[in-house]
Amino acid sequence: YFSLRGFPVQPTLVNGLPALTNGSPDPANMENIEVIKGPSGTLYGSSLVSYGGLINITTKKPYNYFGGNVSYTLGSFGLNRVTADVNTPLDETGDVALRVNTAYHTENSFQDAGFNKSLFVAPSLSYKVNDKLSFFINTEFYDSESTNPLMLFVDRGAPLRATNIEELGYNNELSYTSNDLTVENPTFSLQAQMNYELSDSWTSQTAVSTGSAKALGNYSYLYETTQFNQGREEVPGEATNLDEGLVFSRYISNQNSTTISNDIQQNFIGDFEIAGMRNRTVVGLDYFNRKVIDNNSGYIGNGEVYIGNASLQNVNESVYDIYEPENYITNYDSGILSKEGVAGLLENVNRNNNIAEEDIYSAYISNVLNFTPQLAVMTSLRLDQFETETNSQTALSPKFGVVYQPVLDKVALFANYMDGFSNVGPRQVDNLETGETRTIVFDPERAKQFEVGTKLNLLKNHLSATLSYYDIQVSNMVMQDAENPFNLVQDGEQYSRGFEASLTASPFEGLNLIAGFSHNDSELTESDQTDFLGRRPESAGPETLANFWASYRFVQGNLKGFGLGFGGNYASENMIFNRQTAGIFTLPSYTILNASLFYNVDKFGINLKLNNLTNEEYYTGWSTINPQRPRNFAASLTYNF
Repeated sequence: YFSLRGFPVQPTLVNGLPALTNGSPDPANMENIEVIKGPSGTLYGSSLVSYGGLINITTKKPYNYFGGNVSYTLGSFGLNRVTADVNTPLDETGDVALRVNTAYHTENSFQDAGFNKSLFVAPSLSYKVNDKLSFFINTEFYDSESTNPLMLFVDRGAPLRATNIEELGYNNELSYTSNDLTVENPTFSLQAQMNYELSDSWTSQTAVSTGSAKALGNYSYLYETTQFNQGREEVPGEATNLDEGLVFSRYISNQNSTTISNDIQQNFIGDFEIAGMRNRTVVGLDYFNRKVIDNNSGYIGNGEVYIGNASLQNVNESVYDIYEPENYITNYDSGILSKEGVAGLLENVNRNNNIAEEDIYSAYISNVLNFTPQLAVMTSLRLDQFETETNSQTALSPKFGVVYQPVLDKVALFANYMDGFSNVGPRQVDNLETGETRTIVFDPERAKQFEVGTKLNLLKNHLSATLSYYDIQVSNMVMQDAENPFNLVQDGEQYSRGFEASLTASPFEGLNLIAGFSHNDSELTESDQTDFLGRRPESAGPETLANFWASYRFVQGNLKGFGLGFGGNYASENMIFNRQTAGIFTLPSYTILNASLFYNVDKFGINLKLNNLTNEEYYTGWSTINPQRPRNFAASLTYNF
């Protein structure tokens, strides 16, 4: 889960093409991570981006000589990771080259239970036929098995008894799961590109991609139980009188779902002059198909979990059935945490048999026109036709931008306007009472963004900075149902405004500085969900974020090749639950500091990293409470060949 400009987003693009996953992508094949901010669906398609922006991963490409590296990393919580990157030409001229990136990763949780293990293999092939024609193929095979991280949902239907971590009394070393309850996420993707130089001014790019992502296994979460927390007087017999802590019900489901995607793109890329003015143009057609096959079981209760340290007085028999009959209880769990036991619980639970499919046909054009070397204007337009079994929608998405450089290549002022259309697509929602899953089809959403800012490149390229202000207005939003966190409704309008600044500097050789700052103000302005109206959305993340990293590498003398780094991240308070009826649950602000030492020579590299230096206890979440890692250490050794 990531948040950009107040909206949730996931890395769903690889090399500009769809690449869906059910987990975190492995970094072994990543060359760059590109973040394009704002509702930039004009060229990329609204089904794969959010109003906050998009995350595109650029993969490593083959090259025309033999080389590569192998690396081993070990660290805290049983971290063991082996990677290899091998590139070799397949002919004497190097016109055909193969590159294989692979990684094997195992790691335990910092909590009392939990682990993750994965295997990743990514072969890629490039073939330069001649000076005009070339091919590139990238494939990725990824298989992981892990316990799903702990997620605590506070109750939606009654005033909160705990409004922060301190009041909750949660011990973040406890996972309330076992290593027997796991989820597998096998993923496959293939991309192929053909580039052909039509002339000195025009290039044709044909690209196809296909992918499959699965979720198989047992998934669970904890949900605060009103009966024993807020509604104590409603329990038959005498009141339980829980004076501290909260009771959570565990819900569990057996996952068996597959997402399949296919995409075909034809782009024509031009760089030419008209009347002495430079034009850079992209014209394209795109077809995207996505099918979701859902054979998940419904959710069923799997015991009660008590978090806290409470004195029980006048406890009736119904509560004795859940808790050990003692005067004091601490973090009690009455659930079943074995694979066989859970299979027995789910034996008679109905499974879904849902297939949701969508087809998107698109055409787009974008042009950047340089009236002068200092002044450039961009215009873009995308036409989308969305087709599902029960729905058909058509939309136009325009985008306009202008860049003026009062000092050429040093100071640029920019402004842009985007009108983004988003087809939400069919969504699967769960009924907490029956455990059944159903599919809902929604009308389109629309977002409009206005942005102004400046880019600076000063001190002979030793200092660069970007400053921007944005205003995003979204209408017809699909939102979480206030009464049921696993249901969705469509009736929201929201604004998201903010300021962002980023800076990179290299004052002298060897020293590199990176810093960033953002402040976001978001509010739901219209909705029948009065619980959310006039409040910051729970998915918006912290209002203020900051990051800083400084590294220095010795470039001469006896310490040449040695370096060190220091920096960290700051996040302000995060209202992961923000509702009129139940109240506000706030995760505390945090500052995480990290440090590194490294030594690199021609063939060898040693890297030491210490994360969370101060052992800060911190949490993230999106309507949930997700504990994060304490202080941890990693050391890696790399051999280059």
